[in-house]
Amino acid sequence: MNEPLKNLLEAARKIPQTERDLELQRRSFAYGNTHFENELITREMVDKIAEQMAAKKQK
Repeated sequence: MNEPLKNLLEAARKIPQTERDLELQRRSFAYGNTHFENELITREMVDKIAEQMAAKKQK
């Protein structure tokens, strides 16, 4: 790995992630893993389920 890339990675490690950042990362992970197994899965489906789960959690 070259030095500029190492420096960028180190700087990125110091930036705190927001709750929104974490949620977007979770959804991307879920989409990537499910779409890999089933090409019929869409990002919209993942978003819909995530919103439903968040609504249930708030009750």
